[in-house]
Amino acid sequence: MKRFKLDSENPDIELIYKAIDILKNDGVILYPTDTIYGLGANIFSDSAVRRIYKIKERSSKKPLSILVSNFDGLKLVAETKGKEEIIKKYLPGPYTFILRRKRIVPSVVTSYTSKVGVRIPNNKISRLLSMNFPITTTSANISNKEVMSNPDDIMKQLKKEVDLIIDVGELKCKNPSTIIDLTKDEPKIIRDGRNYKNSN
Repeated sequence: MKRFKLDSENPDIELIYKAIDILKNDGVILYPTDTIYGLGANIFSDSAVRRIYKIKERSSKKPLSILVSNFDGLKLVAETKGKEEIIKKYLPGPYTFILRRKRIVPSVVTSYTSKVGVRIPNNKISRLLSMNFPITTTSANISNKEVMSNPDDIMKQLKKEVDLIIDVGELKCKNPSTIIDLTKDEPKIIRDGRNYKNSN
């Protein structure tokens, strides 16, 4: 298991490319976002995505969200027609939007549903990691257990190895993203990250 210590504001780009190579080769990484640490895998690697479920002890019936680097990446994985204004208003930021998924998204990521959660965090490292392909984004914890804010505590809880830890130290934010469903006529808040006590 490798560990890269990075500066959130000025990350070493060579190490970022090494992290992308790990993702490209079916690896799983622990990485920071603008909210909490997440578990990342290349969404096009079924084996890596399935490892995420095992590491988190998460039901395969619960879909994973996707992290992309920009709005073009978001349009690659989800239907955005009629939703662009609200998406661009809040992203990049601590929000996950539920949209209709495009066929390019593997079913294992979305638990064989027609929807997908998509994020563009206000975090340089996570956006760089997803610049070549979308990655999974899900809280780095055992499902329904406490979300930790530093890598050492996270790994003690998980008790399973990832291929790479991207360590930026303790995160100030301890809450997950706010989830908003945009698949209905009116936006609906599914999870208010500011008041959420547990993440799964």
